[in-house]
Amino acid sequence: MKRFTLSVITLVVALLVITACAQNQATPTTAPTEQTGAVTEQPAPTPVPTKQEQPAAEGSLLEVVKQRGKLICGANANLPGFGYLDQEGNYAGFDIDFCRALAAAIFDDPDAVEFRPLTAKERFTAVQTGEVDVLIRNTTWTLTRDASVGMDFGVVTFYDGQGIMVRKEDNITTLEDLQGAAICVTTGTTTELNLADQMRARGIEYTPVVFETADNTFGAYEEGRCDAVTTDKSGLVSRKSLLQDPEAHVILDATLSKEPLGPAVLQGDPIWHDVVMWTVFATIQAEEFGITSENVDDFLNSEDPGIRRFLGLEGELGENLGLTNDFAYRVIKNVGNYGEIYDRNLGPGTPFELPRGLNDLWTRGGLLYSPPFR
Repeated sequence: MKRFTLSVITLVVALLVITACAQNQATPTTAPTEQTGAVTEQPAPTPVPTKQEQPAAEGSLLEVVKQRGKLICGANANLPGFGYLDQEGNYAGFDIDFCRALAAAIFDDPDAVEFRPLTAKERFTAVQTGEVDVLIRNTTWTLTRDASVGMDFGVVTFYDGQGIMVRKEDNITTLEDLQGAAICVTTGTTTELNLADQMRARGIEYTPVVFETADNTFGAYEEGRCDAVTTDKSGLVSRKSLLQDPEAHVILDATLSKEPLGPAVLQGDPIWHDVVMWTVFATIQAEEFGITSENVDDFLNSEDPGIRRFLGLEGELGENLGLTNDFAYRVIKNVGNYGEIYDRNLGPGTPFELPRGLNDLWTRGGLLYSPPFR
């Protein structure tokens, strides 16, 4: 009798388990908890909000900037052509114009920006502590800065390479001619390591003469305290124009490194990072479309769907970023496309007359390329 009762109990338990399993499979909103295996009610999946549905106020610096009413941009004040104070005491230059472009995208006002002059040594700390919203100051994108320093880099705005400047009278034409030379270099930059790597690889002995600021570095070079000075080639072209006798100096042909320069923001804010990136992309795409600050209004009547989306006449691209749909129009109308920015600060008619080279559109053999605005 005991055996029969036990068998009946076992059969009943098995039927209950089978029934429970069948019910569980038939009801998609129930799931066993990870800890106990008991069946508990789970809410239906909630759709993941898009950036348009998710307000920028939720932790993004974009909302802070909007509420403040101005952008704070970390910049250079001592590099003609890129970031400097003009004769009237106003900030000007290639990098400065991208700060203004970002202010135009957000506020429709390129002057809604406060510039904070930063040295190479203090620039990353200024981003990390929140002193500046964005760093647009001839800064090279490297793995270490991306991973260890806590920066998120945007779009490369200027493809550069490190060079060396010497005096013509010294008849130095190659790196090997710098054997035993003293070379001035600014600390806190990629320049120090690049110089050490290249000289070590070639077996060239030299003495680095290190300074904390570019002003001190080039001042020492002009005083004759070193035989050569090194930084990005764009920086050498810029600084050469400030020397007492620019024609007495020459930049060597040798390129010591790759130096992709562009904006950087603090990691962990994808909304703000996207705003900075797509502002730069807007200047590049506008040049590819043939849209300039002078003719942008003519394109408002375009029937081209790509141009209409780009200018915010159709779609909701700007709202997806937390901006107005016409943010690209604002950038181009107030500041210009990439070519206008480049030519105004570095191109024909400037003291530098730098060829576009790698900094030309991909359609003309350069490296500038924007993802689709769609």
